[in-house]
Formats: sequence, C-alpha cells, structure tokens
Amino acid sequence: MRKPIYDRFGPLRSIEGFRFRDLHPKIFMGTASDRYAGWIGQIYTKERYEGRISRRTNKVGGKSFIEEVLPVDSVAEYFEHFRVLEIDYTFYSFLLDEGGDPTQSYHVLKRYRQNLKYADRLILKVPQAISAQKLHRGGQYVENEAYLNPEMFAKRFYEPAVEILGATLKGLIFEQEYQRKQDRVPVKKMAKDLDKFFESVPKDTRYHFELRTEEYLTSPVFEVLEKRGVGQVLSHWTWLPPLRKQLAKASHKVFNSGKERTVRLMTPIGVRYEDAYAKAHPFDKLVEGMLQPEMVRETAEIMGKAITDSVETSILINNRAGGNAPMIAQKVTEEFLKT
Repeated sequence: MRKPIYDRFGPLRSIEGFRFRDLHPKIFMGTASDRYAGWIGQIYTKERYEGRISRRTNKVGGKSFIEEVLPVDSVAEYFEHFRVLEIDYTFYSFLLDEGGDPTQSYHVLKRYRQNLKYADRLILKVPQAISAQKLHRGGQYVENEAYLNPEMFAKRFYEPAVEILGATLKGLIFEQEYQRKQDRVPVKKMAKDLDKFFESVPKDTRYHFELRTEEYLTSPVFEVLEKRGVGQVLSHWTWLPPLRKQLAKASHKVFNSGKERTVRLMTPIGVRYEDAYAKAHPFDKLVEGMLQPEMVRETAEIMGKAITDSVETSILINNRAGGNAPMIAQKVTEEFLKT
C-alpha cells in the first residue's frame, strides 16, 4: 500500500489545517490563483493583513462583484500550505510590451519571486494572445493575429519568465478557448499548427496545452503533443467531458517530456463561467450542491495513479469548482487517502 508522507501532526491534522505540502513527493497540490481574502482563517492569518486588503470590482456576466485582495507577500503564507500555485493574471498580459519594456505583469511576478522559498513552485498561464484563435474585443470575438506566434511567445513571455523565476517555474499552460462548431478548424490543421509552433519555440520540458474543445481531443493532436513533449492538461471545465474520459481519449498516456501532468479543476461540468463565479463568490465556503462528487473521485484516482506510475502531478483548484478552493482540496485529499 502507498504510504503518503505527512508532517509531524499526522494526516488528518494536516488536512484540517489545510496543509497539503507533504501529501506525497509526486503530488503538487495547489490552487488556480491566490490572495483571496475569503481564505482568511484557512490559508491566511487575519492579523498579518490588517489594513492591507484592497478592494476591486470585477464585472462578470453583466453583474458587478466586489473582490477583496491580499498583498503579494501573502504568497509566503500560501506556500506554508501548498506546493504549487498557478498564476493566471499572465493570461491577460505579456511580461514585456512591444518595445521590450517590462509591463505591470512583469513587476508583479518579480514581487512574487521575492517571496518564494527554494521548494516553492509556480505554474504560469501563457497569454491568451498566443494560445487563443479568437479574442474578445469590443463586445465581439475577432481573429487573433498573434495566434501561435513563436517569436512573440519567446521574446515577450518565455524568456523574461525564465529569467525572473528560474527553478521556481514548474510549468507553462497554454489555454485555448472553447470553439463553437462553426469556428472550428479541421483536426489535422489544428495538429499541424501546434506542431509548427512547438517546433519553433525554445525547447522546454514544462509545456502543457489545454484544449477546451472536445473534438480536438483526438489522435492527430495527441500525436503532436507526444512528439513535442507537451503535456495534455486535464481540465474539469464547463463543456469538456469528465476527467476520466479525457484520460481515456489519450489512452492514459503522459505526453509531457518531463513526465509531469497538470490537472485543473475549474468549474462544474455543464455550468458556465459566469454562473459558477456568481455562485462561488466571495469564495469563503463550499456552496451546497455545487461541488461534483465525481470530480473529487476522479481527481483522487489520478493522484493515486500518479504515485503508482511515478508521474509528478499538479492539482490546481479554482474556487469556481465548488465555492472555496482550500476546502475542495480537503475533499480531494480525504478521497485520496481512501485509495
């Protein structure tokens, strides 16, 4: 039987305290984004941030929501609980502008790095300007001229990211938007485009690609991912099939050349982003009826298989998957301990 590693307080005490760093050397439990004031009392200590919590308005689905945000240095306390963190704000901005000057995202990422310890790890989302075929501009979706541009990716994102983070950079996620039937390209063209891109970018074992259109989860695309050593992101998301089915479509293979797997628990299946966000806000508790039990079971199964197969696996949990990411991590870990 597998024997996960725990801290001196034992497994149950660790889970109750939201401490997931020592689950197992092959398991990197973490969240998709951080700094949520709703996590105070779970991950964050209230007294540390008195007078330092900012407020911002986020418009989602035509409604306005107030978000309370902790300062960047809170990431140090975050990593007392988790081993990995997905930084998602880089999805919306390059690290360098067109003239090669650092953007705001660059400076924020440097502040993150200054608060990391040696064993802490970040996974960055690549800007959507690279991975999305269409971008939402002026209330409509328009063709993205920078789609899969290898030079832009290397110069304005990859190189500065590696320079800033060094060994703390664990992965890079390319997320492609869901494509309606009338917008989809033939599967063979998709595979050809990905092949050309990953042939041209700097060689790295940390690339992972998330395809949000089920029709692209097929052999020609998987063959390219395997050829180029790019991981298939398993994503529990609105219009994708369950995690178990995504694995089956890829014959349970690990395409990443570093033998690493990334699992993202984003939203309940069948629930749109804006609806999931509205239900989960302000992200301080689990929402009754929102967390899908099958997602929890399948994630625990993937974790167990990762240990058996010696595959480093990052589990990245979003609040929108059930209301509160730390508590979802508890549920997944409890299920994992049963396997």
